[in-house]
Amino acid sequence: KSQGIYFPPLTGNNWESISPDSLGWCTENIDSLYDFLNQKNTKAFIILKDGKIVIEHYFDSFNVDSLWYWASAGKTLTAFLTGIAQEEGYLSLSDSTSKYLGSGWTSCSPEKEKLITIWNQLTMTSGLKDYVADPYCTDPECLIYQSDAGTRWAYHNAPYTLLDEVITNATGQNYNNYFNNKIRSKIGMNGLWIPSGYNNVYFSTPRSMARFGILIQNKGIWENDTLLHDANYFSSMINTSQNLNESYGYLWWLAGKETYMLPRTQFVFPGTWAPDAPADMIAALGKNGQTLNVVPSMGLVIVRMG
Repeated sequence: KSQGIYFPPLTGNNWESISPDSLGWCTENIDSLYDFLNQKNTKAFIILKDGKIVIEHYFDSFNVDSLWYWASAGKTLTAFLTGIAQEEGYLSLSDSTSKYLGSGWTSCSPEKEKLITIWNQLTMTSGLKDYVADPYCTDPECLIYQSDAGTRWAYHNAPYTLLDEVITNATGQNYNNYFNNKIRSKIGMNGLWIPSGYNNVYFSTPRSMARFGILIQNKGIWENDTLLHDANYFSSMINTSQNLNESYGYLWWLAGKETYMLPRTQFVFPGTWAPDAPADMIAALGKNGQTLNVVPSMGLVIVRMG
């Protein structure tokens, strides 16, 4: 399964590299790439080829050990963890969210609230109003009925954020602890979830983000350790999850689709949101350009923090 993919050791800073020259890359353009990244306030930029570091560059005082926030790119960590929780029998995607948050977690009628499932939280189809004063607010008075769950796609942080509480209540385990045991320690990541206002934000080194990219490139398997056995869940996570926004999986953005939607709008745009990217690229995207791009067909993982 992981033939040809390199997995860096779980501890220490050793990580095999491969030169851009040996891959036939345009090395004469690397300096101008760094200039471009620097102009865009980049802190860290990494490209892996089949797990090995081809390019790794840090800017200003930021370095290999510096921590930075993933912002919404961290949603993909939660998506993967949800798959593990389902596999372990703690929850089912078809479960009503109320089963784990209790009734009255929204201001919807009980009938409409009950329609919202964990699957809706993963696919941004809760039907809750997204254009509220504070789209991050997870209090019931901020979670207002707009349409039946599953009938409308809208990028809405609050229902997503509540997945953490769903997993905590379903497993009976602290969210950081469960995440560390099931993902972080298994692939040698560092970092932690830190509450920020209503949000729960992941902070780590750029290399930790790259490690998660390798895990995704290899379909949830780290070397000989399968973190997620449920191949159907993994496939659903990185493919079109609903028929409203073709370019959205389970909290992952998908390139190469015929149409896409964007946060804060109900317009369906023709084409792909990443026209220059390989069609099979999947992306974890966060504000201010926190990005983890995985291109399985080319064996690439690309990390940008800044």
